[in-house]
Amino acid sequence: MTAPASAPGPVPSPDPGLERWRLILGSPAERHTGCLGTAAAARDSALEWLYGRDPEQGERGIRRAGDGPSAVTAVDWLDDVHRLFPRETIERLERDAVERYGIHEIVTDPAVLERVQPSPALLRAVLRTKHLMNPQVLRLARRLVEAVVRQLMARLTPEIRRSFTGTRSRRPSLVPHSRNFDFHATVRANLAHYQPEQRRLLIERPRFSSRTRPHLEQWQLILLVDQSGSMTGSVIHSAVTAAALWGLPGLRTHLVAFDTSVVDLTADVTDPVELLMRVQLGGGTDIARAVDYGAGLIDNPRRAIVVLVTDFYEGGDPYRLVRTVRQLVAQGSTVLGLAALDEDAVPAYDRELAQEIADAGAHVGAMTPGMLAAFVAERLSR
Repeated sequence: MTAPASAPGPVPSPDPGLERWRLILGSPAERHTGCLGTAAAARDSALEWLYGRDPEQGERGIRRAGDGPSAVTAVDWLDDVHRLFPRETIERLERDAVERYGIHEIVTDPAVLERVQPSPALLRAVLRTKHLMNPQVLRLARRLVEAVVRQLMARLTPEIRRSFTGTRSRRPSLVPHSRNFDFHATVRANLAHYQPEQRRLLIERPRFSSRTRPHLEQWQLILLVDQSGSMTGSVIHSAVTAAALWGLPGLRTHLVAFDTSVVDLTADVTDPVELLMRVQLGGGTDIARAVDYGAGLIDNPRRAIVVLVTDFYEGGDPYRLVRTVRQLVAQGSTVLGLAALDEDAVPAYDRELAQEIADAGAHVGAMTPGMLAAFVAERLSR
């Protein structure tokens, strides 16, 4: 007599730690990590749709794309991503889709644009692909541009304008205000009250500095922005920075974009959305021509700041460029060469030409918009 078959026991839940490794490594790791649960399998499918197309990962055996073309469209994938992942992961996946794998449907398909979350990465993608869009898609893309520009303006404008609320003068002030507290003068004035045993300085006479408005004379700020494809982030932040600086007392702002030609965008500075939709990314670069144009805008050389935002890969005449920079510096203008102007300020540029421009008297570096505003405010207060 055979024994009755026992009822199957409950299927054990997958280990969360092993599931995470399986999601990272892909199906080749399944024999070591075990199978995925239902939710994790859905996330794995979404990750596979995107990262399975990376040939380097396949060669290293990290992930392996399935055989044959996928029936999942960009719209389907985006729906899955928004359902399966947290917001910060969604933004990373969308960024990789458009920037790493060039899946243009993310920003050229109306159904996708209606769902996608506005982000700087998608704004960069829109600017790179807007020439592929029909009028209907352009209208949807413009809404995405408006949303991201609104976010950037809300975040950057207060920081930029704070730099122009007044700078410290050397004159002492009788008005005690924490913002005007002069640390060094206070230490010097109270050294007699230092207690070495307690390693403590008693403050009996705090010192404060007066503040003076830096906008006593009219200055010009001329932003020359390289619109080659590698400078997309800097173009966006230049537009927002120019809009934030526009209308400040004593400061007249110009915004000029260039590749092999030069386009004066100053008339659109107050509308950074319209300005960005006019920018044509890509093409060659003639930096010397742009700097010559900027030099022609100067009214008073000693009250002019020329900001050149570029990667310094010159497609024009580098000797002419260095010569013009040297002439600007000699006449008293301030020249600032920026290899990056964005939130990260991570530069990638031709160091040899940048060094030649620095040797000609320009200040060369990389800045966030707030750092640029502080630099300009400091020059205006002199």
